[in-house]
Amino acid sequence: MARVCQVTGKVPIGGNKVSHSNIKTKRRFLPNLQKKRFYLAEEDKWVTLKVSTDAIRTINKKGLYTIVKELRARGEKI
Repeated sequence: MARVCQVTGKVPIGGNKVSHSNIKTKRRFLPNLQKKRFYLAEEDKWVTLKVSTDAIRTINKKGLYTIVKELRARGEKI
């Protein structure tokens, strides 16, 4: 699984690098991914997820257990 957020599904997107002389060349914008360990208290175990920083905020807001339930409903192995 390369450069994909497990929670939000963010992937790299394409765009243009624009020089000072306005010459455009193709480039990739990568999501800000972090490999992070979370403690899942309901199951008394640690879970490692590859998430974007936006997803970390989502986990803090909704709660880890609800996010894990959504991931398992999608068929991801946690």
